[in-house]
Amino acid sequence: MARLEQIAQQRLDKLARIRSQGKNPYPHSYNRTHTTQEAVALFESQEKKTGTPAPESSLAGRIIAMRLMGKIAFLDIRDGSGKIQLYFSPDHLGEDKFQFLHELDIGDFVGVKGTLFKTKTGQITLDVTDYTLLAKSLQPLPEKWHGLADVEKRYRQRYLDLISNEEVKPIFLLRSRVIASIRKYLNQQGFIEVETPVLQPVAGGALARRFQTHHHALDEDLYLRIALELYLKRLIIGGMDKVYEIGRVFRNEGVSTRHNPEFTMLESYQAYADYNDVMAMVEDMLCHVAREVIGNTEITFDGKHINLAPPWKRLPLRQAIKEQCGIDFEEHPDTKSLQARMRELGMDVDPAKDRGRLVDELISTSVEPHLIQPTFLVDYPVDMSPLAKRKRDGSQSVERFEGFIAGMEIANAFTELNDPLEQRERFHKQVKIKTPKTTKAEAPEIDIIDEDFLLALEYGMPPTGGLGIGIDRLVMLLANKQSIREVVLFPQLKTK
Repeated sequence: MARLEQIAQQRLDKLARIRSQGKNPYPHSYNRTHTTQEAVALFESQEKKTGTPAPESSLAGRIIAMRLMGKIAFLDIRDGSGKIQLYFSPDHLGEDKFQFLHELDIGDFVGVKGTLFKTKTGQITLDVTDYTLLAKSLQPLPEKWHGLADVEKRYRQRYLDLISNEEVKPIFLLRSRVIASIRKYLNQQGFIEVETPVLQPVAGGALARRFQTHHHALDEDLYLRIALELYLKRLIIGGMDKVYEIGRVFRNEGVSTRHNPEFTMLESYQAYADYNDVMAMVEDMLCHVAREVIGNTEITFDGKHINLAPPWKRLPLRQAIKEQCGIDFEEHPDTKSLQARMRELGMDVDPAKDRGRLVDELISTSVEPHLIQPTFLVDYPVDMSPLAKRKRDGSQSVERFEGFIAGMEIANAFTELNDPLEQRERFHKQVKIKTPKTTKAEAPEIDIIDEDFLLALEYGMPPTGGLGIGIDRLVMLLANKQSIREVVLFPQLKTK
């Protein structure tokens, strides 16, 4: 029998002995008076008051260390706030209760009552007068608390990662504070948080491969949303002038250090605003979040010093691509012309990609890696942005920006197209571009015409500025983590 199997069997044997003694190894609850860190703070405050008796506490947590030394024992427990040392002796517990410690293991949960004191080495400790087993752990913890190093196992069994690696939990506490800070900022700006459907008859608002499911009662296919946009715009049409949603979106595409099939997006829409107003809001909001969450607008990411303080650089997309790879996309107004120019420069060209996707590829390969300090790339080709309003100069560009930090796209925003006839024309043109040699089965993202949204637009949508921010990547930046899997509690992995 393998060593781990032997340990598991020993724990099962202990569980059987505990039950044979009439004890419940999994009681329903425990009356805890303090967390471990509240108990430490209580002792430190009482210690300053001369003549004050040592405080009593009832604590609970997981055993993370055990030192049984004849007639005394020391255990360490950890709860959600931290850890504390426990002292056991038969003088305070009685012999039977003290001997029962031998039935406990690292990983078990216990509840303990006692009086706080400080050891000769200065460690605040609970002198235990009674204790209760709250949950028997039947599996040994990994590597005896020296850390769980297997990266895949860390992601597959995040609970073990949280138990074993003390640096993991603060990442997700930071994530929680980031989302709370964004909500606070937007609420203070007069935005209303809303919820929109996850299951949609037409998954629109972006070009992406969708996840499909079937609703049996309705007997129709539905799709997991790929964006929040079109339903939030319906609310702007309905008279809700400032709305936002923080929610999961789903794209049936690749997995990488920056991509997870499901990810968290913030989308906000503001009536009577344009992309310049949204740019100003993004700068201000991310600075607010950084100050509130990490106390500074200057961060380090992957060894690079980054300053989030406004103003961020504004860089026309046309200029950026021309500087980095020598292509002026406005001189190549169709797919064939752009493909030819890219081949001239020795670039690999995917013949299945249209002009908009080729420009997007130029951004990701030639421009994005150089955008380390916060930068807004502004004014995109219309064929990349079917939902954005044309620039006021009548050019073939639209009022769109993408925000980049540390070589990652963080934000995407438009002055939203609100002309229903032009929107319909753009949708149909987009489908025609993608369908001549492509079936829906081969490229399921082509079905993007949402007739109900187009009908809603015909009732009139005011000028609107829209924004999308990837929450996962923002957390990566603020936590200085180079993989999205480090900031998603349960990243998608291939099932074993």
